[in-house]
Amino acid sequence: MKIRELVAEIEAFAPLHLQESYDNSGLVVGRMDDEVHAALLAVDVTEEVIDEAEREGCDIIITHHPIIFTPLKRLNSATYVERCVERAIRRGIALYACHTNLDSTPNGMSWHVGSMIGLGAMRVLEPRKDNPDAGFGVVGTLACPESAMALLQRIKAIFDVGAIRYSDIPSDDFMVRTVAVCTGAGRSLIDDAMAAGADLYITADLRYNDFMSGEGRMILADIGHFESEFCAIRILYDVISKKMSNFAVRKSVCSRNPIHYMV
Repeated sequence: MKIRELVAEIEAFAPLHLQESYDNSGLVVGRMDDEVHAALLAVDVTEEVIDEAEREGCDIIITHHPIIFTPLKRLNSATYVERCVERAIRRGIALYACHTNLDSTPNGMSWHVGSMIGLGAMRVLEPRKDNPDAGFGVVGTLACPESAMALLQRIKAIFDVGAIRYSDIPSDDFMVRTVAVCTGAGRSLIDDAMAAGADLYITADLRYNDFMSGEGRMILADIGHFESEFCAIRILYDVISKKMSNFAVRKSVCSRNPIHYMV
């Protein structure tokens, strides 16, 4: 099929107009009228992922993060970004990214993570002005309150997290019922999570002082950027496979976390 047919189904779920102004979602390498036969889904375009695409005969790689985020001034193989873009062009592999539009679309990234944890009655944490059903983050409630440490241990197992960084737990008997979630870098939504009455805020890329922002009322937990966004592969797989059952879609086995943990 043509790339534009595949893209149409993805963007019906996560419209490009929902991406942030700084983002570079959409078709990064390739032409809309190019024919594609199989897609590989990953979090990032890396040299290992391109190797995998070549081995598996995939002629389009669909990722969460765009490989080109800032303008490239040259293509001379000096960085992995340049090497990946060069190889994709030479091998005829299209590159497509579904980034902040997948974050903010209804039933997108944070919604999926919330469902994995078991949240109900979810609503958008930071609604868009032009569409209150879309926006960053969600807040919802657990069916039954859980002790903070037990919930953090459960989250660590669900997301296969090497380590969770978390703030002080207000008391030994502190129970968590309301949980806010923002996949990826979500420090900008700390105040929104507090205002929503969250007992726990789950996100990534928190800074040192951010862990003091709970004011003894809310726990902040950093589960890792990659870990919180790995679900993008599952979301995109479901969107494409349900709409295009005859089109080959593979989940990358080489999509890996660039951060390692020593335990």
